[in-house]
Amino acid sequence: MKKIFNDTQINTDERFTIGIEEVSGKHYVSIPVSNRMVDYDEHYQTDRASYNLYLTNSTAALEFVKRCRNRELDKLLFFKPGTDRGTPS
Repeated sequence: MKKIFNDTQINTDERFTIGIEEVSGKHYVSIPVSNRMVDYDEHYQTDRASYNLYLTNSTAALEFVKRCRNRELDKLLFFKPGTDRGTPS
């Protein structure tokens, strides 16, 4: 099924977005990554309470983003990465 990611907040300084996936209604935080072929975003699911917190508390959001960049929260990815997984950019 196709996913439609709708960013509700973009943090250009720290390079992440917060939003809601329109088909499922699930909340997410995304980070840009790059591999040798393409630049793309990895989307990590969050619950509604975390989503609301991250919208108002950029420090809390950045802590979550750091864990995503360190690949500590891969179980929350909307799409599991392939063999040529990108690195945070």
